[in-house]
Amino acid sequence: MKPASLKIALLTYSTKPRGSVIHTLELAEALQALGHQVCVYALDKDGAGFDRVLSCDVQLIPAKPAPNHVDALISKRIEEFVEYLSCSNQIYDCYHAQDCISANALAILRAQGKILHFIRTVHHIEDYKSLYLQQCQDRSIRDATLCLSVSNQWQKALQQHYQIFAPGVINGVNTQRFSIAANGLESALKQRLELTGNPIYLTVGGIEPRKNSIALLEAFIQVLSEYPSAQLIIAGGATLFDYQDYRDLFFAIASSANLNQALVLPGVLPDSELSALYRLADAFVFPSVKEGWGLVLLEAIASGVPVITSDQPPFTEFLSKNQALMIDPSSPSAIAQGMKTAIQPSVAQRLVEQSRSICEQYTWTASAKLHLTHYYNLLSQYA
Repeated sequence: MKPASLKIALLTYSTKPRGSVIHTLELAEALQALGHQVCVYALDKDGAGFDRVLSCDVQLIPAKPAPNHVDALISKRIEEFVEYLSCSNQIYDCYHAQDCISANALAILRAQGKILHFIRTVHHIEDYKSLYLQQCQDRSIRDATLCLSVSNQWQKALQQHYQIFAPGVINGVNTQRFSIAANGLESALKQRLELTGNPIYLTVGGIEPRKNSIALLEAFIQVLSEYPSAQLIIAGGATLFDYQDYRDLFFAIASSANLNQALVLPGVLPDSELSALYRLADAFVFPSVKEGWGLVLLEAIASGVPVITSDQPPFTEFLSKNQALMIDPSSPSAIAQGMKTAIQPSVAQRLVEQSRSICEQYTWTASAKLHLTHYYNLLSQYA
């Protein structure tokens, strides 16, 4: 007997491209393509919505100006989710939150008797200094009817810290969006961003502590001594949190090194430009010290770019040393050596060829089918 088509609400805290947001959108598209009725609910801070047209329904929740203090900001965002969903006349089989904010909103709605259950995907666990934020995180995990995890690392952490078993679901890469095929934007993007360097290094995710941005910058300064015309592009950076002290130190180091054109900060780019930017890079460097999984690594691999990343989970869960240069993220010298090694023609070719098969293993269709298994199992408990 064919399983029933489901109505699924996927919730995400932003319309800006961060890992969990991209996961939400790609999962929504894949579930919709499999014959299910999906609606993405997202907080929309600037009224611009997503930078792509989705095949599924979308409900944008106005995120109004909020206090600068992070506790008050998060509280306000949870409240906006609750108010919007409380007024909705839509009823879904599954309510699935991809982050702490939307999961807290669903926990409140369940406590009010407005929904029966909800699912929470844990992309990673933060070490919050704020008691309020820690309590929000704990509630988003403990109150969920079902938690899912994107990596073995965080599955183990959930078991250890919360005594919760969170079945694993995979991430994927959209090879129609990210590939070696040029889309015609490369030349104009190269000119606009003044990408005249050789070699060109790219990372995606902005400037923040868990991205290890300062160590990457220090490594790049070392690379410049051997490759004085090199450029480092740090794309992305949309985040709820303020890392001003860290950013101030980053820019102080950059200023003292007189990087000028060597450091390129284009900010958040639309999908079409981001895919072109990958293809303009000679190597993708991602020495992050804390990630849910590392979607950008798959995007780089799909784009035919050799990658350098941290020799630690979760990256070691899906990448071997034949497929990526695995470095010690605590050592700027090790990062620099990896950056210099990855651009050697024979090494770059080997990494690209060895990593290509990964894209066949991690697809959003496979991820969606895994999710559906867990959705049906949960719903059977309430039948």
